[in-house]
Amino acid sequence: MLSDIDILKEMINKKATVQLKGQPDGKGIKYSVTLTEPQHSYSVTIDRMPKDDKVIVIDVDTYFPAPRKIFTGSKGECKRADFVIITNTGTEKIILCLEIKKTKGTNSTIIQQLTGAQCFVAYCKEIGKAFWHKHNFLDAYQYRFVSIGHISISKKKTQSESSTNKNHNSKEIHDCPNRMRKISYSGSLRFDRLI
Repeated sequence: MLSDIDILKEMINKKATVQLKGQPDGKGIKYSVTLTEPQHSYSVTIDRMPKDDKVIVIDVDTYFPAPRKIFTGSKGECKRADFVIITNTGTEKIILCLEIKKTKGTNSTIIQQLTGAQCFVAYCKEIGKAFWHKHNFLDAYQYRFVSIGHISISKKKTQSESSTNKNHNSKEIHDCPNRMRKISYSGSLRFDRLI
């Protein structure tokens, strides 16, 4: 039986996915992914990604056009976040919606973008159930929402995570768009700390 990740890899056009990079580290292979905003020429690297067969990274903003031909957009329903990362490591099933901003961005706009990405996943979920006939497709996954701001084009050395997140309550789970985790970073991040 196909896993949820296998189904997503069959469902989503490969052009709309971002490939992981593997690097030998003596104990095996360490994976990372670089998420790029081509229209704005900046990127973020996420280290310590799950193995390639346990994750899919989808470039939602570039490859899933805003549905303006059918929706009015009056409530922000045509917006989408930049990327969605879906992983099943065996111990964790996570859907991570990510918005990347060069500047801070307004809360209301980022909430709409993250909500739009959640709606994109809901659409994929229904496609998996209807066309792959997997009645519980993506049902057991937990959402996480992250906004990464102040991306430096010059790729300066990053600050430590604790100093960049001093306003974030570490006990609060960022499991809905209006409780997103905000990170100010200019270089690499760790996947386990994003989720």
